[in-house]
Amino acid sequence: MEAYTALRQFADSWGLLFMAVFFVGTVLFAFRPGSGKSAEEAARIPLKDD
Repeated sequence: MEAYTALRQFADSWGLLFMAVFFVGTVLFAFRPGSGKSAEEAARIPLKDD
């Protein structure tokens, strides 16, 4: 069970840090200047008549 304890400690520390950094990066990417126009274009793709 030593491997489980080591993996658990790793997930509690570095895993949490990685997930927090990933979340902040995703939010910053979504709300960057100019992303609104591309999001609007992507939202209209299913409604386009080809």
